[in-house]
Amino acid sequence: MALALTLAYLVGSMPTAYLVGRANGIDLRTVGSGNLGATNVFRTLGWKWGVFVYVVDVLKGALPVLILPTVAGVASGWPWGVAYGVLAIVGHVRPIFLLGKGGGKGVATASGVFLALAPIAALCAMVAFIVTVAFSRYVSLGSLVGAAVLPIVLAITERGATPIVIVSAAVCAFVFWTHRANIERLKQGTERRMGNPREAAT
Repeated sequence: MALALTLAYLVGSMPTAYLVGRANGIDLRTVGSGNLGATNVFRTLGWKWGVFVYVVDVLKGALPVLILPTVAGVASGWPWGVAYGVLAIVGHVRPIFLLGKGGGKGVATASGVFLALAPIAALCAMVAFIVTVAFSRYVSLGSLVGAAVLPIVLAITERGATPIVIVSAAVCAFVFWTHRANIERLKQGTERRMGNPREAAT
């Protein structure tokens, strides 16, 4: 059990954006927003690398939830799937391979976790993200809206405050916490829009 939990954290800790940046001769912690997430990769290295990092970060959340509970001798069942997913998110935000510093904000990895746990609700959250970004061009706002939609959809489909609804609400709160600087810039009107490099970085 402890080994499986550790493995989930280690999978989440793989610093995809950092490795992609280094492969291209830069340290993404020192350029753009300084964040090791797909958005900063997209703005700094282009859409191909951005999509690659996003997909890998989603898989970092989905695979521990899907695979670890099926491995013989590993603690299984819904609560353990959630535990593996949460640790993958924590690993992404606080990666041990970077000494617990400079990770991403957890949105892509959380998307992967809930695609594995509750695919319909996760897809609704992704649609909300895409629509928000398309109309506002704020990636951070899309992330916040998507995070908020997830527990709402789950509360409707689950018909109450079931454990997965509570977990999704906690993840939503966590995403808002990791985006607290973005929220302040949104209030001030200085948040950077997608496709406009002259505005303040996120």
